[in-house]
Amino acid sequence: MTPGVDRSRVPQPGPVPTVRFPAVRVVRLSNGLAMRTVEHPGPPVVTFLLAMPAGSASDPAGQAGLAALTADLLDEGSDERTALELHAALDRIGARFGIEVGADATRVFLTTLSRSAAEGLALLAEIVARPRFDETDVARVRDLRRSRLQQLRAVPGAVADRVFLETLYPAHPYGHLGIGTDDSLSRLTAADVQRFHRDAYQLGPATLIAVGALTHDRFVEAAERAFGEVPVRPVCDAVVVDAAGLGAPGPPSARLVLVDRPGAVQSELRVGHVAAARSTPDYHALQVLNMVIGGQFVSRLNLSLREEKGYTYGVRTAFDCRRAPGPFAMQSSVQSGATVEVLQEVFAQMEAIGRDRPVTPTELDLARAALTGGFPRGLETASQVARGVGRLVLYRLREDYYDQFVTQVEAVDASAVTAAATAHLHADRAVAVIVGPADEIAPGLGVLNLGDPERVEP
Repeated sequence: MTPGVDRSRVPQPGPVPTVRFPAVRVVRLSNGLAMRTVEHPGPPVVTFLLAMPAGSASDPAGQAGLAALTADLLDEGSDERTALELHAALDRIGARFGIEVGADATRVFLTTLSRSAAEGLALLAEIVARPRFDETDVARVRDLRRSRLQQLRAVPGAVADRVFLETLYPAHPYGHLGIGTDDSLSRLTAADVQRFHRDAYQLGPATLIAVGALTHDRFVEAAERAFGEVPVRPVCDAVVVDAAGLGAPGPPSARLVLVDRPGAVQSELRVGHVAAARSTPDYHALQVLNMVIGGQFVSRLNLSLREEKGYTYGVRTAFDCRRAPGPFAMQSSVQSGATVEVLQEVFAQMEAIGRDRPVTPTELDLARAALTGGFPRGLETASQVARGVGRLVLYRLREDYYDQFVTQVEAVDASAVTAAATAHLHADRAVAVIVGPADEIAPGLGVLNLGDPERVEP
């Protein structure tokens, strides 16, 4: 142990390093595809990110999971190569390929050595623009995803996440997990996948992001060779949802939802409500608020429920700020016998921070330090910078957003946190989802004053 260190006290945060996000150059290729490049000296590595504003919110009615299934099939072969040949080509240049499907967008990544940038971009264009979508591959990947769904029915956290979204967003594009449902997947065909790709994977609204140890001119030259002849057309408005224009969800079917897990010694909990969009002007205050209530180890909920009462290994809260208003959610796994007491504490903390127990100076300092102290570490590698540029594009943020982030967080004061809590944290609207032993939990739920619980199958 280091002598002279008082381990009974939380260390005081030190100065925050100055953040200077690298310059981003914006161009359009000869075919009209938008491109952003960042020269990022360092290891001889480049990352390409193709961002398309079509995510799981664009799943057609009755076809939940189609966007994610389509994305999962992109690297199952192209019109030129089988899946094995395609991945062998990626392996030859040491490329790492990945796809992420969120509610608002799909992002396709490829990272490789700088000397292989042209080959990597050519493969990326082949994968995205000319996928094979063979019927056999579609059936195999679809069935694998259905099997995964069956497995997830036995995972309390996955069940709680699904039921929470379905309860908060009834009949709304945000109201399902990206993987979809067994019923919807069972009906999807190769024709559905081909049609969705045709309608949603057009390059008109897409952005190609290139970051790494190459010059701007060489990035553009490689992109012209790879994507220059790919047609750039608009997406089908009837399929691709403009998430920023989504209407508000309808009222939840219940404020208390119970999924029975007989004999379980723990309850999986989700508590929350529809909150704010990423465009909210008090975004930075909202992040500080989250750190105070449940966003870090020394948050109020974690100190109360883990450190003081020992009911859980941890509590986490988050504001999932999307293009349209996303959810605020508390999640935790707790001793089943303490389920009701934990829910009472969560509701009480949600209400108190905007009223009779505002943030303290110490809490404020710790919350701001948690957001700013490690901020530069999230923008070090080419991949991290590419993701950062992707967020600028998706949420239409100012070019100096990252340069100003630390300053804007440090400017958040106690009154701003209270105002954010008043505007965006509503215990009186929150829904509670419980996945746990109903016989043990149900008799005590009346004290929550949330009405009779709605019973849902896992």
